[in-house]
Amino acid sequence: MSDGAKESHPIQRLLNFASDIKPHEIRITLASFLLVFILMAGYYILRPVRDAMASDWTDVEVSFLWTLTFFFSIITVSLYSSLISRVRYKQLVPYVYAFFAFSFLLFYLGTQLATGIVLLDKSFYVWISVFSLFHISVFWSLMSDIFTRPQATRLFGFIGAGASVGAIIGPSIPAFLATNIGTDNLLLIASALLILTIPLSIWLQKLKLSDLEIDSHDSSSNDVDIIGGKLFSGINDFLKSPYLIMIAVFILLYTSISSFVYFELKNLLADYDRETRTQIWSSMDLVVNTLTVFVAVFATGRMAKRFGLSFTLASVPVLIAAGMLLLAFAPIVGVVIAVQVIRRAGNYAVTRPAREMLFTVVSRQVRFKTKPVIDIIIYRGGDMLNAWAFTALTQGLGLSLAAVAGVGAVIAMIWAACGIYLGRKFKQFSA
Repeated sequence: MSDGAKESHPIQRLLNFASDIKPHEIRITLASFLLVFILMAGYYILRPVRDAMASDWTDVEVSFLWTLTFFFSIITVSLYSSLISRVRYKQLVPYVYAFFAFSFLLFYLGTQLATGIVLLDKSFYVWISVFSLFHISVFWSLMSDIFTRPQATRLFGFIGAGASVGAIIGPSIPAFLATNIGTDNLLLIASALLILTIPLSIWLQKLKLSDLEIDSHDSSSNDVDIIGGKLFSGINDFLKSPYLIMIAVFILLYTSISSFVYFELKNLLADYDRETRTQIWSSMDLVVNTLTVFVAVFATGRMAKRFGLSFTLASVPVLIAAGMLLLAFAPIVGVVIAVQVIRRAGNYAVTRPAREMLFTVVSRQVRFKTKPVIDIIIYRGGDMLNAWAFTALTQGLGLSLAAVAGVGAVIAMIWAACGIYLGRKFKQFSA
């Protein structure tokens, strides 16, 4: 069938309308969409369970848990880096998802057998926090290895919408069924979904050869099957690159805003029981991710292609700065929720896909060994530092929500400036 015939197909016309997807890119783009959909559905089944636990603990306890998450992230990334040095590239992604699926089965067994349920809850809280970044970082590493830079600009927004659709379906399960089936059984559902990602990730790597007819857009690594490198080479590469360091700064500034808003919501929901909190968090997820789908499918790709990556990376921080200023003058619950919705929807629909485009101009080793250092260790390190910063500002200095919001507005503007800088550097590398 000719390209013209394919383009006349209703599905092709719809995809062209959404993100300018070429006929030969349809299968691999939809398969990528499906993979991240399943990943995020599984995660969002468990996320409300984790967030509901947090209201049982003080800010200091949660800050300690975020600190533990940071150190567990270092250990996990180190083990992952070691795995990369020994395992064939095509087996890497399936192994990672199989490992996490097995870990959730173990947690389920723990809920049935363990007597120290508080310790198990806190262990689960830390492990989900590690998983929340690891599974999506590995996914985007795979995407930046499959697609070229021009393809990423057109397609990553659409593919990222798969995460949002999964994040709509996922929380629907605990939102409507948590009180009926219990939170423990949600672990089994999430584990089953992760198992489905194993054959799908293998198929994606085959589609890269059959549909895109390329082995890798990084010509220097076409013949590489095992990525190799030393255990801490990812950290060394990160420290030597101003470009990668600035991406890390961009993430740290984002975590400053997200941590502050998260703690405020956690405290506001302390008076509700755990099942109710689970339903409130999951309902908020539904609103955020429904909004995200429309922006990611119809706007992100066009925004990046027409206005460039600097505009795309800076757009959400500017909106957040405005929201934080509003919160400083009107520190009420409704405004906090609105800022949270804008922050999360903007991150999923615009900021995260745009940020992942930045990695299409680096080598495969950087994508798979250095990127997790940034996505996980730097991210969780930012969470840890910002959790203690929030605790110090509110419980130590006694600052009000309005005062903290004013600090957040300044951080958001610096965040926007960092996005503009990264967009310009990306343009230089792509020239």
